[in-house]
Amino acid sequence: MKKLDLYISRQFLSTLGITLFGFICVILIVDLIENLDRFIDNSVPYIKVFYYYFYALPWFLNIGLPMSMLISTVLTIGLMAKRNELTVIKSSGVSLYRFALPLLLIGLFVSFISFELDNVLVSQGNNKRYDIEQKYMKKRAHKRYRNVLKNVFIQKHETRHIAINTYKVNQQNGIGNTVINLENGIINQRIDAVSITWIDSMKTWALTDFSIRKFSETGAIINLFISKQDSLINLGFTPEDVTQQSKSPDELNYGELTARIIQLKENGVNTTRWEVDRYFKISFAFTNLIIVMFGIPLVVLKSKGGLTFGAGMGIFVIFIYYAFLKFGLSLGYKGILEPLAAAWIGNILFSLGGITLMLTARK
Repeated sequence: MKKLDLYISRQFLSTLGITLFGFICVILIVDLIENLDRFIDNSVPYIKVFYYYFYALPWFLNIGLPMSMLISTVLTIGLMAKRNELTVIKSSGVSLYRFALPLLLIGLFVSFISFELDNVLVSQGNNKRYDIEQKYMKKRAHKRYRNVLKNVFIQKHETRHIAINTYKVNQQNGIGNTVINLENGIINQRIDAVSITWIDSMKTWALTDFSIRKFSETGAIINLFISKQDSLINLGFTPEDVTQQSKSPDELNYGELTARIIQLKENGVNTTRWEVDRYFKISFAFTNLIIVMFGIPLVVLKSKGGLTFGAGMGIFVIFIYYAFLKFGLSLGYKGILEPLAAAWIGNILFSLGGITLMLTARK
């Protein structure tokens, strides 16, 4: 049985390598064609374009893995059935479950690799890619470029807390701003401003319609200043602090995302969307295992013409699967489902479907 496991694994992994390489090439070419006019319009240096796609490779690899796993499963079993190897194996008394074991173990192993890949390389790569977009690709900004940030919270040196309701990145302007200074854990000053705008030439903020309150150790107001005029005030942070502290979930690894959720909760922000994205980082990784479980019986159920049938059904299944994943995320973002359920509903449904197919397939 060990020789059979090694043979199946070798066939699968060689097919996976070729398939994955093909998917990455296709994704890269499509993305390059989509962004080519942006690179030209913004006169982006060639070396920056190279780095842009170098940093994108882990992301391309991660999103290409589930599709490659499914196609590799179908091709591996389909080719074995076409060469009558599957018939010989089954006639030797080897059940479908035992035959599928090495493929399922590989799927489980690849799921852990996918999670670590997302946790280490994908988040870092996305962060660096978005920095290139922000610096070199401001014209005709891509939808991933974050021009408007909502509910921004920044902590500086544990003594200054900044809250901004809406921040416009291009204009370097914040609406609805609060800056709180602490001394020995006690609030000693609070600045509220309707609008703040960064003056780059002076490296400071221009405040409009603002108030400054100073407090005693007991919390009583000892000084109050209110102004409707524009004034230049050093608030102790810069626009770079805002953009760095307001990274999107796909720029943060699992640990950083967890820390961000805790921070936002402490500031009274609704973290539902962030929690859904955090759970999805795990559920998406296990797509690789579930898709193998679903793909094996697609060929076995129809051994004659199984390769053609399995390939066609595999493409259909992967699109339906992704549709279910996106549907679950939408329900989670809107608060209809709990974050954990929203991130896993697609995996749960397709796991049940895969198990059902495995049970009904011929042993």
